[in-house]
Amino acid sequence: MKMTSPLKSDLFTDNKPMSLSVKDWIIRKLAPKMLISEKTIEAVINYQFQEANQALTKHKSLEISGFGKFFFNEGKAVKQMEKYESQKALFTNKLEDVSLTEQKRKSYELKLRIALDGIRDLKPRMYAFTDLRGVEEQPNPPRQVEDSDIRDEQ
Repeated sequence: MKMTSPLKSDLFTDNKPMSLSVKDWIIRKLAPKMLISEKTIEAVINYQFQEANQALTKHKSLEISGFGKFFFNEGKAVKQMEKYESQKALFTNKLEDVSLTEQKRKSYELKLRIALDGIRDLKPRMYAFTDLRGVEEQPNPPRQVEDSDIRDEQ
């Protein structure tokens, strides 16, 4: 019996059931083909996504060999941040209304939490790019001796 490696074309010949996420479907397709447990494949996929997300936070682009190149779009990020800030203000104001029903209050609290999470997640990507490739560290300028120091020594 000949063992074949799972190819991309093998993975996408069957139609994915609507009830499964793409991640779960890939895991279920790869496990029997590679003779590896689903749990191990899921751990590898999770690790890869965590590392890709972390790399995209630090840099403005990410390339996954054989899959594609992804760019951080600053224009879209600015618009998204404005949307989150607007939602934050809106839901904070709505929550100040004392006549809200408990159901509406919970709904607005959830929407506010989603907006705050979006702000928290987007902020480091927008403002904390530490990629300084090609930028040399500048040496400290020579220290100038003040006149008073020279007079004291004489």
